[in-house]
This record gives sequence, C-alpha cells and structure tokens, in this order.
Amino acid sequence: MSDGSRLHAALAAGEFVGGHRPWPRARVTPELWRELIQGLAGGAWSLLGFWGEPDAVHLGLWEESSGTVGVASLSCQDGQFPSVGRRHPPAQRLERAIVDLFGLQATDAPDHRPWLDHGRWPLAYPLAETNARARPLPPYAFLPVEGESLHQIPVGPVHAGIIEPGHFRFTANGEAVVRLEQRLGYVHKGIESLLRGASVERAARLVGRVSGDSTVAYGLAFARAVEAATETEVPERAHWLRALMAELERLANHCGDIGAICNDAAFALMLAHCGVLREKVLRASAVCFGHRLMMDGIVPGGVSGDLAVEGEKALRELLAEFRRRFPPLIDLYDNTASLQDRTVATGFTRPALIKQFGCGGVIGRAGGRAFDARRQPGYPPYDRLEFETPVLGDSDVNARVWIRIREVEQSLRLIDQILDGLPAGPTRAELSQSGETREGVALVEGFRGDVLVWLRLNAGGEVARCHPRDPSWFQWPLLEAAIENNIVADFPLCNKSFNCSYSGHDL
Repeated sequence: MSDGSRLHAALAAGEFVGGHRPWPRARVTPELWRELIQGLAGGAWSLLGFWGEPDAVHLGLWEESSGTVGVASLSCQDGQFPSVGRRHPPAQRLERAIVDLFGLQATDAPDHRPWLDHGRWPLAYPLAETNARARPLPPYAFLPVEGESLHQIPVGPVHAGIIEPGHFRFTANGEAVVRLEQRLGYVHKGIESLLRGASVERAARLVGRVSGDSTVAYGLAFARAVEAATETEVPERAHWLRALMAELERLANHCGDIGAICNDAAFALMLAHCGVLREKVLRASAVCFGHRLMMDGIVPGGVSGDLAVEGEKALRELLAEFRRRFPPLIDLYDNTASLQDRTVATGFTRPALIKQFGCGGVIGRAGGRAFDARRQPGYPPYDRLEFETPVLGDSDVNARVWIRIREVEQSLRLIDQILDGLPAGPTRAELSQSGETREGVALVEGFRGDVLVWLRLNAGGEVARCHPRDPSWFQWPLLEAAIENNIVADFPLCNKSFNCSYSGHDL
C-alpha cells in the first residue's frame, strides 16, 4: 500500500489490524466510515467488495491512481451501520445481502427489499449469532413504472434452455424496453455458512465450486488468500502452472461465449466452430491436469499435480490448431453484414456507469476501463510475461465480442510463453503454521473479471470466515442499463454478451 495515497491516509485514521495480509485492514469509526463512503461516491476509489459478519461490516476498496488496496471494518455493536448504498449505488445489492444473511440493518438504506432471501429459508438471518425463525415475506415488490402504453413481460426464473434460474421483469412500450429489473438469488447455496469451520482443504474444494466455469479463478483466489494469511512461499513452478490453468480456462470460456453470442443472433455456424475449439481446450486441459475444468488443480501452497508428460505436446498441438482455425472464424464474424447488424450499437453501456460500478472483465474493457488484476495489483508470474490488456470504447455487444477475440489471442501468446519458460522444481509447499488467528485477501483475474476472496483462519488453521465475491455482483446491475431502449428480441444478445454468473452471485 502506498503511504502517499488518499486511501492509505483515510485508513490510517483508524486502527490497523495485525495479521491481515497482503493489504491492511483498519477498524474505523462511524464518522470515518462515512468519509470512506463519500470517497466512493466521489470516485476517489472503487468498491472491491462489501461483506458482513455477525457484529461487523467490511469494505474492500481500490484506489486506481496509487494502486492502493485496503479493507475498512466497522463494528456494529448495535446491529446497525450507515448505509453505503445510499451514496454509492453499486453497494446496494451487497448491502441487501448483508441484511438477509446477518440481520444487520443499514440505516437510511435506499432499498429495504430482501435480496437473497426469498422467504424459503428455515431460518431468518442464517449467519447471525442468534438465529431467528423465518419470518413471512410479502411478495417481492418490483419497482413501479409509469407511462402510456406500457406492458410487462415476466421471464424466468425457469428458462427454456439448460441454464441457471433468474427472473427478468421487462417493462416495454411495444418492442422497446423501458425498464428491466432483475430478481436473483434462486441458486443461493449457503456457501459462506458451509465454509465456517471447514478445514483449508475442504474450503478450497467448496470455493472452487462457487461458479463452476471459473473454478480455476476461484481456486487461485482462495489459495492466494490462504497463502497471504499464512505467509507461505509458493514454488515458482506452481505459479507458472497456475497461470497456465487460468489461461486455458479463459480460452475455453471466451470461445464458448463468442459462439453463443453469434448463435443468439441466429448465426449457428459460429457456435458450431467455436464449440469445437472450446471442446479441444477442455480435452487438452484433461490431458494436462486430469480434469476438463481443471477442478481442484490449484490448492493452497501450490498445485495438486504437475503438468502431465504428454501435456506440453497436447498444448503445442492445441496452439497450432487455434492459429489455423481461429482467424478465419474472426473474418467470418467481421464480414457477415447480417450478424454485424445485430451486434453493432446493441446493448450500449455507458462508460461512466462502468467506471462507477468498478465493472471489470470483458464488460469493463469494452467500455474503456482497463483494469486487469493480473497487472495491478498483480501477481506472479504475470509480472514476467508479456501480454496486452485490450480496451475499446464502443461498449456494445460487438465491442464485447472483439474484447473476447483479442483476449483469446493474448491467452495463446501467454500459453506459448509459459511453455517456453516453465521453470523446474517443486509444485507445492506446506502451509506455514503459527497457532494464531490470521487473515488474508486476494484479487485475481478470471475470465469474467476480478474475483475477490477474503478469509480469516482461526488458531487451529480452520476457516473461521470466508467471503468470495464474484465479478457478476458489479455486472448484473449494468445489464439492466444496457437493455434500455433496445428491443425485447435483443435481450438474449445483450445477456449473453455479459454472461454474468448466477451461481457466483447467489452464493
């Protein structure tokens, strides 16, 4: 953390907590908490995360100008805390989730509706110190819309395809969408409750399953948080193998998304060809690491297994095939006028909103926000690899396709470098033991954007508290803005170009 940053100065006015790594955590007063909210509202820093405990709330903050990361914690002895969402809208859904899970109340909150709690839980406030019997909840009150000739179209939570559940309430004037409001939380699994008291090994497996298509990103974020808390040095070879897994995961998902976006524009040919490439990545991943999704491949301390003997050969063949088959597909996308007519200028998302929400990944970079956790704050081995972070300003479906295309190209470049420079040596280290309570936080770049994991280990080395934050928390709300003034039929295009995670969001 830079001592010259505004964020550092603000946190230094509180009380720094020992044993929190690699970035500091400070206990703050309600007055200082309000000052930090003011900084968020004014754009001085971005919101990385907002989570709770039975008696406290925590803000993860990022100051771009100085590269400063910090966590502010506020004690809620009276069960209340000053609302963050009142001044900073990106915090509203996270704030509502804190209320649902812990029973803490945000004073002066702009929205008191439940978010994750659908009235189906056996307990109210399941993570509070004292559990209460579930209370009856009224029907969810969608926001009112006034105007002439408006009608509503409810979609979901059960959809026609084999996808996760989410409800979308459209208000339209003819075919033009006037408002979209989402209702999520249908796949809430009690992840944070399951993590309490879990061994590090079991917790690593659980976190790796928060959102299955990002199992490598989540596994890496959890491992790095544990390693930060325990001050464990990871072997160099393990860092490089982790990056290899991460780029393979990015490659597979981007190929799938490019094809699926084109399919939603009735261009199934791209879906077929991209599906073949995605399948080849998954098969190569299985050859290299024993699992198509590389699940449980990353563990605290390193990786669970080395690159298989035949792995490098499989990857070299994969790279050669991509470089032969991928460019013609991009030419096909770029030169199909009917496809461009559907994607260009569709689903425009205002760059100012992207910046306000701290939106990362493809959505952020398509709208001019260049944030990439591999670069800043950064983590090994990316500081020794050459790659570009593609950025565009059009912020439409087409731009999000092109960001994926460029990221595929960069992942191919990175995999080449990793194979050429992969160091020899061990692949796993034992976690350091201290017999004390320790805390760690990590931020890593997944294919959707930045994944945050914060945790506390108790004196016995078990997980006392863990909060994984999916990038979709800051992306789902922007989908509501992206569809406005588009036609209803373009929602699948917009939705797929975002490709937010239901499971990662719903916890």
